[in-house]
Amino acid sequence: MRQVAQGDKQAFSVLYDALAPLVHGIALKVVRDRAQSEEVAQEVMIDLWRQAARYRPDSGSVTTWAATIAHRRAVDRVRHAQASADREQAQAAREHRTAFDEVAEQVETRLDSEQVRRCLRGLTELQREAVTLAYYRGLTYREVAEALHTPLPTVKTRMRDGLIRLRDCMGVTT
Repeated sequence: MRQVAQGDKQAFSVLYDALAPLVHGIALKVVRDRAQSEEVAQEVMIDLWRQAARYRPDSGSVTTWAATIAHRRAVDRVRHAQASADREQAQAAREHRTAFDEVAEQVETRLDSEQVRRCLRGLTELQREAVTLAYYRGLTYREVAEALHTPLPTVKTRMRDGLIRLRDCMGVTT
């Protein structure tokens, strides 16, 4: 390990040959996916190269040290994968709920629209025309009066009466 810590590539090659099968086996046992375990093993071996100077012989053998790093790295990979899966599942649940909310909102809007149309049919012709011009076309009282060729006070009265009837028909309380 001292030679690896000093950057000796030949020493690392010997270390790699000795430890790579063990490191890969530990990773495979924890991760349970061949491709993922190969990535973990590669990361561990790179860590051994980079952190060789941190190895302390009095803390245990090189094999034990490498096995500990491999196990920890593999567990981290599993936790990361689980957290990622949990996030995706939560996102899918939120999107599903959003889609349901959109459908519910569309149904509610359709029902409201049908009720408005039904209530509009219950108005007199002048009330219906005045309310429709004002609320669906955005005309002012004066523009509604001109469009219907009706005196302004009559239009205001018909619209007020029509809106009261719509409110009552829709079941709106004030």
